This record gives sequence, structure tokens and C-alpha cells, in this order.
Amino acid sequence: MLNLGTFQTLNVARQTDHGYYLQNTSHKGDDEVLLPTSLADRELQKGENVRVFLYKDGEERLTATMQQPKITRDSIAFLRVKEVNKIGAFLDWGLDKDLFVPHSEQLDSMNENQSYLVWMYLDEKTDRLVASEKLDHFLDNSEITVEEHEEVNLWIRKKTDLGYKVVINEKYDGLIYHNEFYRDVHYGDKTTGYIKQIRSDNKIDVTLRPIGYDKVEPNAQHILDRLQQVGGYLDLHDKSDPDEIQNRLEMSKKTFKKAIGRLYKKEIIRIEDDGIYLQD
Repeated sequence: MLNLGTFQTLNVARQTDHGYYLQNTSHKGDDEVLLPTSLADRELQKGENVRVFLYKDGEERLTATMQQPKITRDSIAFLRVKEVNKIGAFLDWGLDKDLFVPHSEQLDSMNENQSYLVWMYLDEKTDRLVASEKLDHFLDNSEITVEEHEEVNLWIRKKTDLGYKVVINEKYDGLIYHNEFYRDVHYGDKTTGYIKQIRSDNKIDVTLRPIGYDKVEPNAQHILDRLQQVGGYLDLHDKSDPDEIQNRLEMSKKTFKKAIGRLYKKEIIRIEDDGIYLQD
């Protein structure tokens, strides 16, 4: 089948003045789709298989392109608004034709040149690809397949009184509490996190660091990298002010002490009253 909003590998059936007509050889009943010459990144040969993205052009015709969209169907991206008019907003998603966001799918009125987290879906009434800022309509925590301590992909959503709402693996709604942040994050960031807790009501708590003792290793490496950057000495130690450690290393004092303890046991550093030193 030829599915709007997806990448598909199709076969070059024939070439015309307008471009290449492609077909899905595994579904003989499918119609052909045109890959315009202007949207092909190289010259193609009859019988060649080519990976293309399917969308509708400005005249609502099914079209193939070798351009790389910034979002695919049923997924999320952080996209910039190119234009706003009386019917909605139009986003830059990497293709010649902009991606439409109706006013009804905006949380607040979108502004030109600002970027927003959106979900792209196929509007069954119009058979068009459309974006929505209302992510909650597409997330479902009723059947959770991730497990506690599992590494996951995150999109950072809006800030709340408790912390930041996040999208987990583009499937679930989650929350990172304020006390779990050891570095700055911003709306629209894509990052890695870890499932801290799945509650009885299927709400998911997330953290940005690996759970338990495993988190010492990357923090130890972070301290080692900093020591190497500054000539082998840091004026921080187990009696340093927690806020100073947090500001300079983006980690808690407890994590700092565990990390330098690990480096000390490996004889990578020595710990003195005035700070920590790389071993000669």
C-alpha cells in the first residue's frame, strides 16, 4: 500500500518528462506515484528500488520525494512556524509544501518564527497530513510496555508546579520532578531519560540519570573530564558547599562523593584537604 506520511521503498516503473513513476512491486494493485525530477536527489534507472517519502503536493496529489522530512506520520517533532493566517499555522517540516496546523489543533495561537512540539497524523475526513499541538490526544498510558529503570527517549514538554511533563518514546505521558534535574532542559528538547517509577494509576515518573549505583560511572567520567580540562586539579571536596558542587558540576553532593570515591578506588585521583587531583 502507498501510505501517506511514511517512508517506503518503491520501484522505478518508468520515466517521463515530469519525473519517475514508482510502484510497490509487492502490491500489484497499487497505483503508481510520481517522483518529480526536482524532488529526486540523483538520476534513477528503470527497475531501481528507491526509498521515498509520500505526501500530497500543493494540488493535493499523492507525491513521492527524496527530501528528508523533519517528522513522519504518528510521530513528534519540534517545528518552526513559517506563516500564520486566518485558517491556521504552517510549519517548516523540510519539504516544499508546509505542514498545516488548524487553529483547533493549537493550544494557544501560534506565532511566526517560534517553534512548537507537534504530532503529525492523517486527518481521515480530509485525507491530509495535519499537525497538532494537543499531544495528550495521542498519548496513552493505559497499556505500558516500558519497565522501571529502562532507558527511554524523551521530548521535554511544558513546565508545571511539580516539574516538566515529558513524552516517553512518543507513546506515553510522564513527569520529571524538579528535584531530578541536574542540568538545564528546555521546551522542545529531545533527550534520554530513565523510568524511575510506574505508579498504580499508570502515571510515570522519569529521571534524567540512570537509576542507582550505575549512575556513578558517567558522573565519575564527567569529573575526570573536568579535571583534564583544568590541568588536573579541582578545589572541590567532601566538605564543599552542595550548591557550589551543583553549580560547577551539575550534580548533587551525594553523587559527587560517590563519583570521586570510585575514581579514588581506581587510583585515578587522589583526595587532599584542598580538593581532588589527577594522579601523576
